[in-house]
Amino acid sequence: VQLQASGGGLVQAGGFLRLSCVAPGGTLSSYAIGWFHQAPGKEREFVAAIGWSGTMKNYADSVKGRFTISRDNAKNTVWLQMNSLKTEDTAVYYCAAGEHPYYTGSAATNYHYWGQGTQVTVSS
Repeated sequence: VQLQASGGGLVQAGGFLRLSCVAPGGTLSSYAIGWFHQAPGKEREFVAAIGWSGTMKNYADSVKGRFTISRDNAKNTVWLQMNSLKTEDTAVYYCAAGEHPYYTGSAATNYHYWGQGTQVTVSS
């Protein structure tokens, strides 16, 4: 499955963005979906994940209480609502699909398909 992430942009600290992940020509409904980010000079890090049904969710400690992951399988879309953004959230954000539909862990190796990413820049 090919993934496409969108919704990034430039926002001031304290602001919000909503990222979207879709699969043009395919379906996300049978996959767990994870969001990761990668800042310049740093390794890719886990942000959040959601199981296929939307019931199971997992968040990195750094985003708990600020970010919300959700999905609508009928719309074939997964969202990452990012509130109270901080300058340290600046990164390229990637969505990824895992073939194990219940997996919501942080291991990037368990996500098998990756989109190209969308840039999020948070200014002070």
